[in-house]
Amino acid sequence: MRRPTDACPCGSGTQFGGCCLPLHHGERHADTAEELMRSRYSAFAVGDLDYVWQTWHPRTRPDSVTPTDGLTWTGLQIVDTAAGQPEDQDGEVEFCAHYRHDQHIGTLHERSRFAVRARRWFYVDGDIFDE
Repeated sequence: MRRPTDACPCGSGTQFGGCCLPLHHGERHADTAEELMRSRYSAFAVGDLDYVWQTWHPRTRPDSVTPTDGLTWTGLQIVDTAAGQPEDQDGEVEFCAHYRHDQHIGTLHERSRFAVRARRWFYVDGDIFDE
């Protein structure tokens, strides 16, 4: 279990308790598409799949989000962003999320789309690149 004083899984270089954890607890909402993307990655990394589901746009989200046995998220790299600032209504974030699944090491490379709904950012969908 990750403690608030541990490094945030999103790679920001700050403590989890001052970075993504307040978003996971609903103490505040993401200001940008990138911040939401980072917090969702952190939620996957710490197993907070309720947060992942809650921040998925209702138009595109699945009925549930379930864990993948043996999967550990090991690092996040932001490749590019387009729009997604506080004054925008949509944005895109391209990232590489590194993982270990059983004995296999891999990377999920995705360009995600985000939209504002009811003054909050939501993940809409994304295009996955073959690695």
